[in-house]
Amino acid sequence: MKSLILASVLVGGSLVGGSASASEWSVDSSHSTVGFTVRHMMVTDVHGTFNKAQGTVDLDEKDPTKSKVNIDIDVASVDTRDAKRDEHLKSPDFFDAANHPKISFKSTQIKKAGKDKFKVTGDLTMRGVTKSATFDVSGPTQPIKNPWGMVVRGVSVSGKVNRKDFNVSWNKALDGGGLIVGDEVKIQVDIELVEKAAAPAPAAPAAKPAAAPAAAPAKK
Repeated sequence: MKSLILASVLVGGSLVGGSASASEWSVDSSHSTVGFTVRHMMVTDVHGTFNKAQGTVDLDEKDPTKSKVNIDIDVASVDTRDAKRDEHLKSPDFFDAANHPKISFKSTQIKKAGKDKFKVTGDLTMRGVTKSATFDVSGPTQPIKNPWGMVVRGVSVSGKVNRKDFNVSWNKALDGGGLIVGDEVKIQVDIELVEKAAAPAPAAPAAKPAAAPAAAPAKK
């Protein structure tokens, strides 16, 4: 019995100890910004955002390079402050939101690039095309508790992609030369993460009751 209880304690302790440095965080879409910038008519930059994003970060506190990132962006939430342009972006000329409603990113490698800085590489899927992409990440910040009792922290992400790599290739030539829309897309993302509640530790198996002593034989 003692050995069974000791084994249970050791196994339970190893499970808790093994996950003590890992935590799961979800994207708070209402306090995050997924932004992009594209050159317009070769003279200025046009900025836009996707207003809906979901995702999780499985963060390894001791070794962040072992963390995992999964992000989904709702294409229909694109917002460039021009309703007509937004509808064009959702059309088959660009994102084709009806057939490809999500842009997704799933990390495959994380490398340290300085104090609180990382190079995060992963599979970026847009309009049904998946390509490897690498982004610069700053953070995560130190966790704090917000006024509603939730633990939050932030990360900032930046990078560039070529939209033609993902078949987002519509364009039109200008009379004086050049094109209306640039191919390079700059990405700037600021994410607030909310810690998910940890699952309760599994209960130790209940000890078996001791066997009752055998009855003494009756005297003749």
